[in-house]
Amino acid sequence: MSQTNDFPLSAVPQNARKGFWSTAFVLLGFTFFTSTMWAGGTLGTSFNFTELLWIILIGNLLLGSYAAGLAYVAYKTGLNSVLLGRYCFGEHGSKLSDIILGFTQIGWYAWGTATIAIILLKLVDLPESYATPLMVLFGFGFCITAFIGYKALEILSKISVPAMLAFIGLSIYQGSIDIGGFSQLNSIVPSDTMAFSAAITLVFGTFVSGGTQATNWSRFAKSGRIAVITTLLAFFIGNGLMVFVGAFGAMVYQQADIVDVLVSQGFILVAILMLFANIWTTQDNTIYNFAAAGCNLVRTDKRRLITVVGAAIGTLLAVFGMYNLLIPFLILLGTFIPPIGAIIMADFWFKHRGNPPALEQIKLPSFDKCGLAAYAVGSAAAYYSPWIAPLVGIVVSASFYGVLLHISSAQTLTKQTAS
Repeated sequence: MSQTNDFPLSAVPQNARKGFWSTAFVLLGFTFFTSTMWAGGTLGTSFNFTELLWIILIGNLLLGSYAAGLAYVAYKTGLNSVLLGRYCFGEHGSKLSDIILGFTQIGWYAWGTATIAIILLKLVDLPESYATPLMVLFGFGFCITAFIGYKALEILSKISVPAMLAFIGLSIYQGSIDIGGFSQLNSIVPSDTMAFSAAITLVFGTFVSGGTQATNWSRFAKSGRIAVITTLLAFFIGNGLMVFVGAFGAMVYQQADIVDVLVSQGFILVAILMLFANIWTTQDNTIYNFAAAGCNLVRTDKRRLITVVGAAIGTLLAVFGMYNLLIPFLILLGTFIPPIGAIIMADFWFKHRGNPPALEQIKLPSFDKCGLAAYAVGSAAAYYSPWIAPLVGIVVSASFYGVLLHISSAQTLTKQTAS
């Protein structure tokens, strides 16, 4: 299979593996996302500066650890999450995770497509009639790099990530001057209230769907060390920076989005460049994720075709305003996504002892009862939990899967002894 198709239904071979900086830039480009800043903005109005730093540290450490655990599994097998799902959910049972993960990503793609069009209208004072043409333009335009494949994602991220870091640095520097120094931040009295556990859930849950599918790129890593460290860099440091930027903007300017902050600081051109860099580097990764899930769902290696189909669906959702209805549901799905990654890791370590056979060398059941049952129990526990829902889902689903595997192996041994 051509490397330009990025191996949608098979493991990434060693000759296609990437080094540290290639993997790091792609993953960082993915985690630099506007919605994470908005989550940070909510925290910025609910906690003082010291509390905020602890929440960012704990929430992103949990998120980074979860994503890094999956990254190692992806490196070891060369497979992404939707392909790994076949081991623990079955040949046809894995389509459950394809639908959940794919729908989440196409929803975010619709949101991002609409968001950049709406913000751009305001920034350059264009008529409302331009909204739909812009959504169509960006909906198909942002999928070009995903259509080309990993190499294009890498090139875009290597340009955009340093630029965004420079823009963020400029904004924070100006903000610290406007507020009278960082020492003044802790004197700001929060205007809202939020439970500490809810804040951790917000930080962890906002991008956990992305963390579950970051295996699409960590599976390209040349070593386990590269896979784990680059994923931690992106989801602990990168995502943490986005939360901090949103909180900082909300505390100083009552604006969570750095684009709005840059505008209020007088940096109009920088704001426009930041808008494009921020949205594009996540949009192409998002539609790439959708294509990976779609290829596994319909069992096709036509990744580029699925990419364009996904972009068309996302664009339609944006144009017809359905993204307004999707966002609450997509956030709810954050509760149901972590158990997928948890069961994949539990299957890798508990059943296969860190060395699963290649997919083409193993006969899988159509539906794996242990994996599907563990997913149902873990999701229910997360949904009804008053505590950190994503973390509860991860612990319960992985533990229950381990118990079911033990019972299943004991029953198999008993039958073999009896016969």
